Amino acid sequence: MFLSRSILFVFVFSAFLLFFPANGIRSFANKITHNGYETEVKVGPFMQFKEAPEYRNRQKCTVGGGNNVQMTCDPSLVHVAMTIDWDYLRGSIAAVHSVLKHTSCPQNLFLHFIASDVRIESKDDLTKIVHSSFPSLRFKVYVFRESLVEDLISPSIREALDNPLNYARSYLADLLEGCIERVIYLDSDVIVVDDILELWKVSLTGSRVIGAPEYCRANFTRYFSYEFWSSSEFSEVFQWKRPCYFNTGVMVMDLVKWREGDYTRKIEKWMEIQKERRIYKLGSLPPFLLAFGGDVEPIEHRWNQHGLGGDNVRNSCRTLHPGPVSLLHWSGKGKPWTRLDSRKPCSVDFLWAPYDLYIPYDHIINYHHNHHRTVTVKTHSSV
Repeated sequence: MFLSRSILFVFVFSAFLLFFPANGIRSFANKITHNGYETEVKVGPFMQFKEAPEYRNRQKCTVGGGNNVQMTCDPSLVHVAMTIDWDYLRGSIAAVHSVLKHTSCPQNLFLHFIASDVRIESKDDLTKIVHSSFPSLRFKVYVFRESLVEDLISPSIREALDNPLNYARSYLADLLEGCIERVIYLDSDVIVVDDILELWKVSLTGSRVIGAPEYCRANFTRYFSYEFWSSSEFSEVFQWKRPCYFNTGVMVMDLVKWREGDYTRKIEKWMEIQKERRIYKLGSLPPFLLAFGGDVEPIEHRWNQHGLGGDNVRNSCRTLHPGPVSLLHWSGKGKPWTRLDSRKPCSVDFLWAPYDLYIPYDHIINYHHNHHRTVTVKTHSSV
């Protein structure tokens, strides 16, 4: 049963909307009727998202009271970290939606979003947008100082891989509160179609600091240069080990062991060597392979069906790998939201679409125009 609590009238002039700054996205909450339901959106000229359904815990779940960010240290929480920026915001929102939809204990989740410090206003804007789509979600937006890595980054095969925010995953142990002992890191171009609690329960045995699906049939040598393999100074890092390729877009990370081993500094050291000797070509992945290759907790492949974005040179289509699927990952050049908008989707992109909460800007403009530039806002609650 729905009860109307209040009716607000907000007059929105199209000319005013069009003169919002492109990167401001200073918007206000409205409701728009969609498929018979009124949905809250952020009314602004570029990035607008529907409010996701409210997902609640099943009876078996236990969680501490309140949803204040000060509850971060609650031991019942499942911690998930992602980077967040304007270019990948649509993917981040869809990824979070998929995690909430498929987990049995959505109220036990705490999302840690890492944003760049390039724009001062980004943190507040991104916080508002995430909250508007997921009002009940426990989350926090952290600021990553790009200056930490700007002088360490070497050019790679694709410009997007050189984004300093790609390296933020190496600093999670420093960015997140010290009481957080474990976190799942996810890229923004993933969709989770299984209960993330199953991934959270993975045990990192012995001295292993991270867990990830490994691909030992991949040609590991191609990730490093001839100079690397011809120098015992470098190649001996893998001595007595069987290193396998793993994708850093999905990782379970033991932050206690990470801090104890000072792995952030170890990764930085390899980046410093790369600046001088050019021992690899592929962005932020090789330093992780050098730091952890041969000592990764293997996780089932179903938790990273990667490569769905095609290769890093051509925007090609790929199909799913054989076997069960728990997580779809559009790593590679092509992103599902871009291909869908351009009306040149790959078949796997239709698996991403149901989690997309984005409302195109032209839909909002048409709505305002068709309603004489007036938006009627109704706030409803269910009983």
